[in-house]
Order: sequence, then structure tokens, then C-alpha cells
Amino acid sequence: MQILPKKVRSKKLSSRVDLTAMVSVSFLLIIFFMLVGELSKPKVLVYDTGRDRGCCDCPPPHYGENRSITVMLGENNKLIYYMGILSSLIISPKEIKYGKEGIRQELLKRNKSMLEYSAALGKPGRGITVIIKPSKKSNFKNLVDILDEMAIVNIQTYAIIPEFTPQESELLASN
Repeated sequence: MQILPKKVRSKKLSSRVDLTAMVSVSFLLIIFFMLVGELSKPKVLVYDTGRDRGCCDCPPPHYGENRSITVMLGENNKLIYYMGILSSLIISPKEIKYGKEGIRQELLKRNKSMLEYSAALGKPGRGITVIIKPSKKSNFKNLVDILDEMAIVNIQTYAIIPEFTPQESELLASN
């Protein structure tokens, strides 16, 4: 009988793969996308125009009209502002200039007095809310200028609303 050579068999490696690192990376990605999704939600200031009420002709509720300043941008670098709402004005509409000696001084003064007032009420840090209303005849430079003023004066709450009431359109056309 002949002795046959033994076959050399290759050693089989373990087929198990360690997935610990993959699980860690996937949890980090899940947490990252949840955080980005939460931070990317827009922050919106609700502006009640009265269109959604439909049932009655009652005036909209006015919350904090003593904190709001409306800035209207017109043609030829025209800038008109007023404080409050048109039916009950705190500061009547005035035409003012852009820049350091114009709207910036007014915004600084009003924001400072509102911060002092809210601190006295026990709600510190609540400054003015500026409603910016660019007309169709205003130019983009004016909008950028007023947004620069918001950053310089450090006004945290402002909204750009390109809609005018009939009274505001009349006011913008008359001045």
C-alpha cells in the first residue's frame, strides 16, 4: 500500500466582523442629523394682518405695540418711521435719513429706553421689534442699509414685510 501525502488544508479564518466602530459612527451621524434638523427650523414672527379671522370685523389684538417700530422704505432713499400702530400711534410718522445721525440715533434711543422699561417690569432683554416695509419703488441698497443698521444697533427682533395697508401707502406717497 502506498502512503499518500496528506492534503494541506488552509486554515479557515473567523467569518465574524467586529461592527463596534460602525455602530458608533452611525449613532454619531444620527445625532448630527437630528441636531441639524432641529437648528434649521425657521424662527418666525407672526404678523396678524386680519385676513385669517373672516368671522368678524374686529381689530386685531395688539400685543406689544409700544415695542414695535415700523420703518417704511420708499423711492429716492425715502425713509419714514413710526412707533406703535397707525390707529394708536405712540410716535407719529416722521421722515428721517439713513446713517449715523438719522435712523441709527433713533433706534438706539428707542431700544435703550425699551430695554430699561422691560428691565423695570422684570423682563430684561426685551428690546424693540422693528418691522421693515420696503416698497416696490425702493431699491435693494436701502434694504441692505437698514439691515446694517439693525446689526449695528444690535436689534435682535425684526421682520421684513413687503405688504402695506392703505393708510401706509397713502402716508408713503404723501411725504
